[in-house]
Amino acid sequence: MPHFLSLITMPRKRKQRRGVSEEHRRVKKSKVHKLPASLPSASVSGFTAVVGLNSVDQTTKLGNGVQTESAAVLSKVLSDESLESFTTDSSTSSLAQVRAAFYPKFENEKSDQEVRKRMIEMVSKGLATVEVSLKHSGSLFMYAGHEGGAYAKNSYGNIYTAVGVFVLGRMFCEAWGSQASEKQSEFNQFLERNRMCVSMELVTAVLGDHGQRPREDYVVVTAVTELGNGKPKFYSTPDLISFCRKWRLPSNHVWLFSTRKSVMSFFAAFDALWEEGTATTVCKALEEVADISVPGSKDHTMVQGEILEGLVARIVSQGSSEHMKQVLRDYPPPPMEGVVLGSSLREVCAANRTGKQQIMALLKSVGTSFCPNYLDWFGIEASDSHSRNADQSVLSKFLRTRPADFSTTKLQDMVRLMTEKRYRAAFKFYHNFHKVGSATNGSLHLKMVICVHVDSTFKRYQKEMRDNPDLWPLYRGFFADLNLYESNMGRAVELPTVTSSRSGLNGESEKGDLADEDANLMIKLKLLPYMIRTFLIRNGLSILFKKGGAAYKMYYMRQMKLWNTSAAKRRQLSKMLDEWAVYICMKYGHKQLSLSTYLSEAEPFLEQYAKRSPKNQALIGSAGGLVRNEDFMAIDEGIQDEEGDLEPERDIIPSTPTPIVKETIAKDHGLIVFFPGIPGCAKSALCKEILSSPGRLGDDRPVHSLMGDLIKARYWPKVAQAYRKKPNSIMLADKNAPNEEVWRQIEDMCLSTGASSVPVIPDSEGTESNPFSLDALAVFMFRVLHRANHPGNLDSSTPHAGYVLLKFYHLYEGKDREEFETELIERFGLIVKIPLLEPKRPPLPETVRSTLEEGLSLYKLHSREHRNLDSSKGQYIDKWTQWEKQLRDTLSANSEYLNSIQVSFRVSAEKVIEQLKAIIAKGDHKAPSISIIKRNPGAIVFAAVTLPVSEIINVIHNLGRKDHRVEAFLRGKDLESSLRKCHLTLAHRRKHGVAAVASFVPFLNQKVSVAVRGLLFSKKLAALEADPGAVDEEKINSKNEWPHVTVWCGEGVAAKEASTLPQLGAQGKATRVKINPPITITGVVELF
Repeated sequence: MPHFLSLITMPRKRKQRRGVSEEHRRVKKSKVHKLPASLPSASVSGFTAVVGLNSVDQTTKLGNGVQTESAAVLSKVLSDESLESFTTDSSTSSLAQVRAAFYPKFENEKSDQEVRKRMIEMVSKGLATVEVSLKHSGSLFMYAGHEGGAYAKNSYGNIYTAVGVFVLGRMFCEAWGSQASEKQSEFNQFLERNRMCVSMELVTAVLGDHGQRPREDYVVVTAVTELGNGKPKFYSTPDLISFCRKWRLPSNHVWLFSTRKSVMSFFAAFDALWEEGTATTVCKALEEVADISVPGSKDHTMVQGEILEGLVARIVSQGSSEHMKQVLRDYPPPPMEGVVLGSSLREVCAANRTGKQQIMALLKSVGTSFCPNYLDWFGIEASDSHSRNADQSVLSKFLRTRPADFSTTKLQDMVRLMTEKRYRAAFKFYHNFHKVGSATNGSLHLKMVICVHVDSTFKRYQKEMRDNPDLWPLYRGFFADLNLYESNMGRAVELPTVTSSRSGLNGESEKGDLADEDANLMIKLKLLPYMIRTFLIRNGLSILFKKGGAAYKMYYMRQMKLWNTSAAKRRQLSKMLDEWAVYICMKYGHKQLSLSTYLSEAEPFLEQYAKRSPKNQALIGSAGGLVRNEDFMAIDEGIQDEEGDLEPERDIIPSTPTPIVKETIAKDHGLIVFFPGIPGCAKSALCKEILSSPGRLGDDRPVHSLMGDLIKARYWPKVAQAYRKKPNSIMLADKNAPNEEVWRQIEDMCLSTGASSVPVIPDSEGTESNPFSLDALAVFMFRVLHRANHPGNLDSSTPHAGYVLLKFYHLYEGKDREEFETELIERFGLIVKIPLLEPKRPPLPETVRSTLEEGLSLYKLHSREHRNLDSSKGQYIDKWTQWEKQLRDTLSANSEYLNSIQVSFRVSAEKVIEQLKAIIAKGDHKAPSISIIKRNPGAIVFAAVTLPVSEIINVIHNLGRKDHRVEAFLRGKDLESSLRKCHLTLAHRRKHGVAAVASFVPFLNQKVSVAVRGLLFSKKLAALEADPGAVDEEKINSKNEWPHVTVWCGEGVAAKEASTLPQLGAQGKATRVKINPPITITGVVELF
């Protein structure tokens, strides 16, 4: 396993996922690494090392064959002591080069609906093309050559990368047959010579369950990156496909949408399919609406199955379509003539049942042409970790060195920014055993891993990039080679000579002439059948087994609400998931089903459930054909989920459909008003103000308050109990509700009781990592320290009051203001803001700011060492005492300023009551500025032209006055009562398919003239023969063979039978009355 050198972790809330191997988690501080008793032989560029714990006899051997130094010397070079003795000064330099990088994770500033709108707008104006690709369910795997290394998302040298190397090697065997070994060597040399990295989706049944166990183990290339000596450059998709076809590597299925009609049809097709879409139906629909389709090398239905995770849509340059056409002409699909010999991945894993055995067997099986050494896996095993001081020194030493080139400068800028801003990320360092021949006391060769813990870090970094465009992007899967050395050793920096492997590299990926904001537009579109399995079944297992069926029901109902699942689908899923919960609990009792193999139970259950009815089959999407993986699962208990999607209790909000924002509160139910705030935000005073003036909320429901400081038992269950006694009341929950756990309890309470809830929050600008600014924190502390006899014992007499406020403040750490408000809106539909600070105020005095920052630093130091231990205990007691006194003195000295910047309580109370009154009584509350389209995507059934009923009836009556046959037909029929709606069907989902319905989306809500040419009627049916006109000079053609408007049906006759009237007329069973000249009626194109 890689030798663990250093781990620098920035602040974060959730438990850190494991990095490289299980051994690295078993740490003993302040010990020097020891070498293992035995180690496989490995060679790199002529250097052979056979080392051991007591290897006095063993030697290292250089390429010239001269034995030079014992393993003890090598051990010293790679020990803690060498690191600690390595000092930095003005002569110390560093050389850092990116070794692997995947696309930056761009978080759209706009809502998903705004992103869609912008994409459509850009395509309509001819500025860009929308590119859509399949999302295969697997793990990120990156390969940079046998020396460059194999990498997973945030780690290397583990079972994930061993499986990746094995599967990639098999892909060459499949494609090249007897030439495979030669091509593998050429491929490695090509990547090394050009400093390139190939990123892939690694899809396999041996690394844990996603939405469906794949039938085959394979990779799909998702990015090709030229690293060179500077900023990584990503191939455009056409260039990626040409690269894959040259090397016969699997490429993804890609569709291009370059017209307004096609891109609008795509989004409509997805909306119609998202609740029931599978690989077959989705691909078929996209084939019909796309301008260009490039099939993937691997058919998703054949190699993975019908359960499709989703799609990825992004903006690419306008010239991509022509570029793609040229590539398809120049690079036809390559032949797949190979025959794979030897054991398969599953057979290798089945035959080796320990993690180390599996890794070694996989690497040996792939062969020396592709994997000539195992250094990244078995270079030196580490049993101990460095002390905290050593950890901190690695990063600081790198930042203090003189950069040897431009690339190093940019990486230093990035790392320095992330550490200064305290981004939730980790910097991990490992010895680079590929450079072990160059290791000396004056030169350290390391691998650096930049591991981002939360997506919000990418978002915050993007904001910094907008202010400083010279910053390099923060990539996913980010690895770099790092060399720290003393310049006065006479060492010349050797920069690799790299020539571009192709001509015409289009800048960085597909940007072209697009502005950065537009170039990064991307949207992920997940499908409900996949989400049922992963989010509702798999991720709900821990809740089900730990908290029971009721809590599990709350969980999945909340998820479906957030996803805006249609009411009919919610009912169906609720029935199925309740049955699943009973089934799995009866079978397993209190022993939780493993998340990594959950499909062993879920798949057979879903298969049997689907067989009961066609409706159940549509609900589940696809089930059956389970691949049993218990015997060949990869063994590494330290790695539960490299991709990071096994978070059972996290609320997942997909890109589409978007949750509905509430604008009013139903009056026939109760209302819970709660306060996500900090002590000193005036919540109790607000509650008293509302209670003191009955009727101020403009509602006749009783208002009650429950003060948290007076409740000794668990507070929120008491609120639920009080609400159930008075279910139609307005409950003021007078307690701070600071985190997601509390919000989830409130959601569950509302789901179980039918109540609505409104969060009331102090208004504040926030910081980069906290929704409350230091100005707001200062005011909260100032208020707390000026109150007396507080029922919760938090006032001026509390010796550790400052610590308590810092603890509350830290509970919100990790979210900026926008994220904080957005999450509350997504959960509860709206927010109410308490005016807190005057907008035009002087800046916070430096003495106040520095005191608060000192307190925050002390709090982080204290919590790292003592976790939740009170500040009156532990090793920092004296520092806390000094700081508490300093805080009081500083706030007192600035009391005039702190009083002047606050909005008066009277104004704040009036504004809050005004907002609540508008929500409760008038219903005119405007939710915060988040663009939401209220719709029910899964219910789109057909497209039609809606026509005015009155004009249709006039046409028929006028025709009756001119033709006795029509007059006789109308006798005794009351069309005014029976004909409520009129439409001309353009396409129906069941008859014509989703793509046909979606093709009319570009004309949605547009007016179109309809020419009525005749009336056909029989004893049981009547319909007008009609022909739709054009919209913007584009003819609207109905998919029906006979376009018509049904105007009457006899008892027990379905309206769809009207389509048979022409055949009945030919048989003499229906009458046709021609209208000449045709009568024109204007209608509107709509979806139903």
